[in-house]
Amino acid sequence: MQHSFIELRNRLSFGDLINVYFAFIKQNIKPFLNQYLKYNFISFILMLGCSYLLVTGFMGLASRDFRFGMNNNEDSNMIYLVSGAIFLVIVLFCTYAINYSFSSSYIVHYVNNNGKTTSSEVWKAIKKNLGTIVAFMLIGVLFYIGYIIITMIVSFIPLIGMFVQYGLSFLLSAVYGLTFVSIFEKNKGFSAAMGEGWDFSISNFLLVIGYGLVIGLLNTLLTLLVLSIPGFLFFFFVYFSVQDQFEFYESTTATVVFTLSFCIFIITFTFSQSLSQLAYGVLYYNMHEKKYNTYLQSRIDKIGVSE
Repeated sequence: MQHSFIELRNRLSFGDLINVYFAFIKQNIKPFLNQYLKYNFISFILMLGCSYLLVTGFMGLASRDFRFGMNNNEDSNMIYLVSGAIFLVIVLFCTYAINYSFSSSYIVHYVNNNGKTTSSEVWKAIKKNLGTIVAFMLIGVLFYIGYIIITMIVSFIPLIGMFVQYGLSFLLSAVYGLTFVSIFEKNKGFSAAMGEGWDFSISNFLLVIGYGLVIGLLNTLLTLLVLSIPGFLFFFFVYFSVQDQFEFYESTTATVVFTLSFCIFIITFTFSQSLSQLAYGVLYYNMHEKKYNTYLQSRIDKIGVSE
């Protein structure tokens, strides 16, 4: 079914921004999901492997009695657990970089080609800006470390500390999201794209905080809805295993169930992050139009030429 193109380069109110985002998702979820699965297939396999290492290590340790010290089995289980955690962090870092880039490139090509996107063009844009993407992700890690330090400090301040934590979280997410869209929209270098993302976020501080809060809540609810079915099956399995005094710590079936459940949990939240980046793409074009008025001016110029 052919859908009409949703123009994102308009000046929109807060409520209209939310409506346009969900209208965009509703119309484009199928082609977006098809390309998303192509780009993340290898990541999913790696996540499954990391989940297996984590679950195997955790269940192995949980089934042992540490009062008598560690033996070779406990050592191997600890290796599984630690190596699984390390590999998972690396895989998630790479996956987030891919998803930030993919979602940003996708929405930029959608806008600039009147709703038409192809996997090859999206990937070509990612390769073209690969250096900037890597630089921004590495700097982003430093920003995130700084964020953790600040939140640890302000956490001791009652109530105010909580608001500061959430405010910084939404601000940092907006800077990340808007900067990535800027990279692909104008092929800007790191400093120029970062400057535009920072400028948009600070000059529209209350908007990005409110927008991040609403989109975050709605995407979280959507994620929980998706997780409800496998989550129900997981707890159903655990409940009856306990009732039947089933030794699931040493069961192959339990290992498979826990591994798949944990992997689905991770995959679902990485997909939620991709949807959030699309939301910041919608926000970027709204802010860009409010500041530069380029799309409206181009329409006025076309009217003048036609007359």
